Amino acid sequence: MEIGIALPQYGTHARADRIAGFARDAEEAGFDSFWVGDRVLTPVAPSDLYPGHTPENPYPHQYKTFLDPLTVLTVAAGATSRARLGMSTLNGPWYPPALLARSLTSLDQVSGGRLDVGLGIGWLRDEYTAVGADFRKRGALLDELLDVLHGIWTQEEFGHRGPHWTIPVAHVGLRPVQPAGPPVYLGGFSPAALRRVGRRAAGWVGAVLPPGAAEGLWDVARRAAEEAGRDPEALRRRIRCNPGPGATADAIAALLEGVRATGADGCFVDLQQSVDSPDEALELGVEVLGLLRG
Repeated sequence: MEIGIALPQYGTHARADRIAGFARDAEEAGFDSFWVGDRVLTPVAPSDLYPGHTPENPYPHQYKTFLDPLTVLTVAAGATSRARLGMSTLNGPWYPPALLARSLTSLDQVSGGRLDVGLGIGWLRDEYTAVGADFRKRGALLDELLDVLHGIWTQEEFGHRGPHWTIPVAHVGLRPVQPAGPPVYLGGFSPAALRRVGRRAAGWVGAVLPPGAAEGLWDVARRAAEEAGRDPEALRRRIRCNPGPGATADAIAALLEGVRATGADGCFVDLQQSVDSPDEALELGVEVLGLLRG
């Protein structure tokens, strides 16, 4: 199982001056991949609660400071040469497809073909309001975005006319390093989201879930792949692990061992809610990596 770590991006870890050094040191320590998330604002009176939170504590307090995910990945790409670069997840419906395609293709070039695109639809209606996107149509927006990305990455001339975006037929000169474009993984925890994974994606960017829950969702994706005429064995799983404050290396390693036992292809640990600084996160992450790899 590949093992990754979240890059310094939010809360007290949102240190632009530490991204390059963190990525370089983490790659040298043996991490296989680096990851970012996507938040655009933290409302004072939010429309929705973060999963597992209460009205008194509506979302992780660290979310009040958040660096741009594509900028963070670009800095990490320039400082490293081997580790993959992933997103768990970029909220696809927020972005005009033509602009997002340009950014992702450029990042794939900058990284030498190391980009894994992780897309989701988010959970906070206020963020959709802030970027001018329709929360009620988020699933349809994501499907149309996937159509555009595939077209731009596979055709020399491409145009699109859909319910939400129109793109005049144009020459596509900017090409990704990876044939047919970077692999696209999709997030989500509903049966509808996992059916979309099976029909359309390279795999699933999930999270550590209670025993049995992840397997049930994964079965949904596999069945959807079969029904769409795709090979379910080709689907891949990349699982996020979010340890809480004070989590020890032994406890985190045990969580990741549990993920490995499910047959997941990769797992990454986000320590930005566990410790106070990027240096502490890297130290703890390296200790976890050592336990997992003996």
